[in-house]
Amino acid sequence: MSRSPRPTRVVRLAALAATPLLLAACGSGTGSSSSSGGGQTVYMLLPNSTTVRFTAQDGPDFQAAMKKDMPGVKVVIQNAENDPQKQVQQVETAINGGASAIVLVAADPYIAGGALQKASTAKVPVLLYDHDARGGNAAAQVVFDSLSVGQNQGKDAAALLSGGTTAKPKVIARIYGNQGDYGTTQYKKGQDQYLKPLIDAGKVKVACETYTPNWDPAKAQSEMEQCLTKTGNKLDAVVVMNDGTAGGSVAALSAQSLAGKVPVIGGQDADLQAVQYILLGYQYGTVYKPFKLQASKAAELTTQLLKNGKINKSDIDGYVDNGFMKPGVPAVFLPVQNLHADTVGTLVKDGVWTWKQICTGPAAATATCKKEMA
Repeated sequence: MSRSPRPTRVVRLAALAATPLLLAACGSGTGSSSSSGGGQTVYMLLPNSTTVRFTAQDGPDFQAAMKKDMPGVKVVIQNAENDPQKQVQQVETAINGGASAIVLVAADPYIAGGALQKASTAKVPVLLYDHDARGGNAAAQVVFDSLSVGQNQGKDAAALLSGGTTAKPKVIARIYGNQGDYGTTQYKKGQDQYLKPLIDAGKVKVACETYTPNWDPAKAQSEMEQCLTKTGNKLDAVVVMNDGTAGGSVAALSAQSLAGKVPVIGGQDADLQAVQYILLGYQYGTVYKPFKLQASKAAELTTQLLKNGKINKSDIDGYVDNGFMKPGVPAVFLPVQNLHADTVGTLVKDGVWTWKQICTGPAAATATCKKEMA
């Protein structure tokens, strides 16, 4: 990943938190629209529903932001439901339906390359959102600083595992994300900055490591179950890459009565279940990526594409290598925050979740929820 020399811009989250959340349905079959006028249509194509943020936050937030920036533009949201080929078909349908622009959260970075080429041939600009897509042209990419995400996860892991010795190393499992994703590569790179010295020194031993196709929590659970069988349930920690894989790992640990005893480290996305698991002590933390901020920036860049046919150079922070464009896809890198049990209230302040939503089920009995709901 290459960057421009200027530092990441400072963002005022409080103002963005005030943006009203549009609770619109983001179905995989029929789209939903912010306005029927204007003669322009933007398609936002989501990869799955298993990563909860896409349907619960990003889709509605982007829709609301576009309605604010260009009220006359129709926004259609569709979901590939973990089927990359279906997403390619959705791109074709969007092009044939007269799409003015496509905001793509790629279901698979490599298969999405064909979709980029189809859009390029049809002269429909594509804005990549969060996930990378390789092998074709894209106008720009809006992504949180993926290396920083991994570094925060690595710091947490090192803090909890630094007590190991060469005589008795801490034994861990590493559950990665979808293999080949730009994010997965950067998260691992960031984690390794803190874990590799401990591994090389013999203080941490990796008993199992595996990638999780499509970031599927059910697959992460299966991977974790296999690791527990392999190690005879002898693990000191599990290091993951997002809240979905964390949830799958917690499910596997729970089946062996190990949830809360074996920490799950490395969540991101601030899913509701993850926040509850953090309060319950099952998950150590989550890297919060302010979704309204990403949606707002995506809407801003989409508006530039619709009005001017290009992205302002002043908005670009660097580039993401997609194996096709040189020096890469122009990118906006957004800042992240690492949250733990004592700071999850940030999500309530930013309007992501309410305490009423968080404090349900077993989480209601935690000290934090008793205090907040009193």
